[in-house]
Amino acid sequence: MTVMAERTSQMSVEEFETIASAAPETVTLEFINGRIGVKKVTDGDHSTIVSWLTRRCMQSRPDLDLYQGQGLRVESYREGRAKPDAVLAPEAHFAGHGDWADPDGALLVVEVTSYDSDTDRRDRHEKPAAYGQSGIPLYLLIDRDSCTVTVHSSPDRKVGGYRDIHTAKFGEKVFLPDPIGIELDTEILTNYVR
Repeated sequence: MTVMAERTSQMSVEEFETIASAAPETVTLEFINGRIGVKKVTDGDHSTIVSWLTRRCMQSRPDLDLYQGQGLRVESYREGRAKPDAVLAPEAHFAGHGDWADPDGALLVVEVTSYDSDTDRRDRHEKPAAYGQSGIPLYLLIDRDSCTVTVHSSPDRKVGGYRDIHTAKFGEKVFLPDPIGIELDTEILTNYVR
């Protein structure tokens, strides 16, 4: 084991937060499963997908805000920190919460895959486990690699992850169940993949 890997596995959440607060704006750091992760800087298509979702949410549920860049304290027993691509919550819910908010009140977390080597581990495995364990009702994964949209629901707080998972191809309609109740037509997402 390298010195850096050994040091990372022993890092406290307070040490991580100090490092994350000093990181330049071009780097997004997360702390999941006791490891620091670096999220790739988003590209124009990634940002366009999040903007598309923002418009859909605002049209269907004007009582909710889709926050970008809001950090969440996840994984209660591992003291994780995640920065989802977006978090849907009641209007003004995160006002005054700072960089790392408690996930209570978050109704949906969203991740849009980036074209990097950590996407599989981070977005398809570690994050759904952490979000489910934190009790966030829904996790939406917009996967540009497989051209699919996956809705995770019914969080499992004991084991982590979600009990119900529904995957649809880009172009199909996807329903975000309660507490959201929004149908998304994903046809436009076919324009935002390489």
